[in-house]
Amino acid sequence: MSDTPSRLELLQFTRRAVEQQARASLRQLDRWIADEERREAERRRAEERRPPPPEWLIERGLDRTSLVAVHTGDCWDPGKPQMPVTREQARDAIRRQVQQAQPRVLNLAPFSVCGQL
Repeated sequence: MSDTPSRLELLQFTRRAVEQQARASLRQLDRWIADEERREAERRRAEERRPPPPEWLIERGLDRTSLVAVHTGDCWDPGKPQMPVTREQARDAIRRQVQQAQPRVLNLAPFSVCGQL
């Protein structure tokens, strides 16, 4: 018998090597798929647990005391210093701001309302 493997033996060896590599690749793909399915499930659970947006937001000035604007909860530009409020609180904030601004008609602070009360 010759020390050199026959062509048939080489082909059988190659087939076993390719089969082993394919199984390893499939296991890796299965792990990636399972990881992605877990991430998707976590994203869905997080989305379901997320509280609904507030109905109204009050945007405050940089001093955190002055009222800048009242926004609906789904407003695209609610400003950064903001706090969620109820509809009644939003109305009350608007009333207070308007009452404060009336004596100083010429020096009104910027104020806006986003949405319908």
